[in-house]
Amino acid sequence: MPKEVYFAAMRAREPGQNTLSKIQRLFDAAGFHRMVEPGDLTAIKLHFGEWGNESYINPVHVRCVVDRVKQAGGKPFLTDSNTLYRGRRSNAVDHLCTAIEHGFAFAVVAAPLIIADGLRGGNTRSVEIRSKHFGNVLISGDIADSQAMIVLSHFKGHDVAGFGGAIKNLAMGCAPPAGKQAQHCARPLNLEERCTGCGRCVSVCPREAIALAVTGNGQRARIDHQLCIGCFECMTTCPSNAIDVDWETEIPEFIERLVEYAAAVVKGREKKTGYMNFLLRITPDCDCVPWSDVSIVPDIGILASRDPVAIDAASYDLVNAAEGNRGSFLQQNHGKGKDKFKGTWKNTDGYMQVRYGEEISLGQSSYDLISID
Repeated sequence: MPKEVYFAAMRAREPGQNTLSKIQRLFDAAGFHRMVEPGDLTAIKLHFGEWGNESYINPVHVRCVVDRVKQAGGKPFLTDSNTLYRGRRSNAVDHLCTAIEHGFAFAVVAAPLIIADGLRGGNTRSVEIRSKHFGNVLISGDIADSQAMIVLSHFKGHDVAGFGGAIKNLAMGCAPPAGKQAQHCARPLNLEERCTGCGRCVSVCPREAIALAVTGNGQRARIDHQLCIGCFECMTTCPSNAIDVDWETEIPEFIERLVEYAAAVVKGREKKTGYMNFLLRITPDCDCVPWSDVSIVPDIGILASRDPVAIDAASYDLVNAAEGNRGSFLQQNHGKGKDKFKGTWKNTDGYMQVRYGEEISLGQSSYDLISID
């Protein structure tokens, strides 16, 4: 039987159609108010945005979810985990400061902020899953200890995973740095014929795994795979597209590992977890980058479901059904029905998240899209 995915489009011409009321109606339609029991410590999992990025979910929208959780009797807190890469979110102090500077202060969201894996990523719980790639995984402690969870995801592109939605938010977002590293099995390669020796990759590498070496063509970047942790910050930063990866052999395993982590996060509490995907400001990159590019398609709407695979499948289909924005980072596939994520990152197969998620029973890809308008 197809899973229910509720949808609210962004058009509004009267007070009752505003985005805030739509979020509240989505929350109720998806049954989240029945999922949260009185007294439940309820994690509202989201991405606070890297410093310099402004395409993360609007804190005012998050407040609507906080209010609904409180009305159901829950005790909500906003949460994320520390990053694997260098930046403004690699420890809890900087992470919390960034969140507050981005508008997630208590005065706005009416809920405390908790970095789920502690000051430096040491607050973890081990979860046994016995999957293809893992026997046990590490989950951020305060997410693992929560009694209910609402996963709020900004749906957008991603240079390695193809797209980021509910599945990726569960997997990477709920893992401490050690768990993120376990998922990042792929390693980048430097294409010396493209490398200009600018050194940007050297400056962003969190493990000093990249150095400039003198060659017959001048300075070129060299990557030490013994030190590399596969965070791919170098690929994101490189201005000459000189950083690449073995897409056919390494990326499929990366995506499988990511999906297995997502399954571990919800293991045993599938009925206590709900999902909202925000198809607004659909940028080509993750909110981890310190910028926000223009959208690859126009704003579409917001979705809610109790199934992470179904909501990502529906989000993927809605983005592809839209007309692509010419002049954006979208290189091809601008027409309606064309794969916008392959048009943005030609080597990615983001839908593998959906296929493998269904294969390991994280959820199912078939869905009924139900409009609340």
